Amino acid sequence: MSVRTDLAIEMVDEDAKSLPKGLKRRLRKSDACLITEIIITEELAGRRIGKTKGRYITIETDRLSASPEDFNEQACDIANELISLKGQDRVNGLIVGLGNSDITPDALGPMVVSHIIATRHLKNELPHGHELSGLNPVSAIAPGVLGQTGMEAAEVIKAVCEHIKPDYVFVIDALACSDISRLGTTIQLTDTGISPGSGVQNRRKELSRITLDIPVIAIGVPTVVDMHTIVENITGHMPDKHLPNMMVTPRDIDELVQRTAKLLAYAINKAAQPSLSIEDIAALS
Repeated sequence: MSVRTDLAIEMVDEDAKSLPKGLKRRLRKSDACLITEIIITEELAGRRIGKTKGRYITIETDRLSASPEDFNEQACDIANELISLKGQDRVNGLIVGLGNSDITPDALGPMVVSHIIATRHLKNELPHGHELSGLNPVSAIAPGVLGQTGMEAAEVIKAVCEHIKPDYVFVIDALACSDISRLGTTIQLTDTGISPGSGVQNRRKELSRITLDIPVIAIGVPTVVDMHTIVENITGHMPDKHLPNMMVTPRDIDELVQRTAKLLAYAINKAAQPSLSIEDIAALS
């Protein structure tokens, strides 16, 4: 089947007892999340599933549009995975929220950025010894989309990186999946970067270590699935290509995006500022 998905976990047979050469899968569970890590070590193995070499971490939770009792634990679990991907010694961060803030299923990135604790300017503006002046420098930007700005997001981000010279970039974007049960329940983290819009067949310029020369960690949550993929998954047959297609999104998408944005922002703030507690982050963001 020609599955349209951004999720690596959906391209690997979860029932297979062994994986092809060049693919590894690791499972771990915390009190709040089920975590599956897929590692692609060879390019040929990656091409077979349509992914590049690297690590793909899938975090599965209860529905993200709900208010979980273990919110703090979820945020810390995500933060720990982000730290493992970027490296503990990288402290100067750029947080990028991709997407169109005027279209709810695509507004996750900009909404996350609105909750990020930006600190790059504090060292020069606060008196020496102030408790916040010791925080790691972090910048945040939501570059919009080509139709709004006339500029590729990758062009804007590359220019910003050349000026502020971050050690790493976190890029947040909405994703597409093929299994409707993953809508709003799954978070994917990867150190391979991202090609914005690829899940909805609107691929833009790539953001990755290759293009920016620093680690680019992509953070995504599936908010849409296309109708042809749903039909194909249910029936096992490709629908008539002449039939109109559409993107399907959950009916609680407003609440889903808002609450997921808050969870991801807390996790990113924690990964960027490990010395802060979740309570500190709540007070500052």
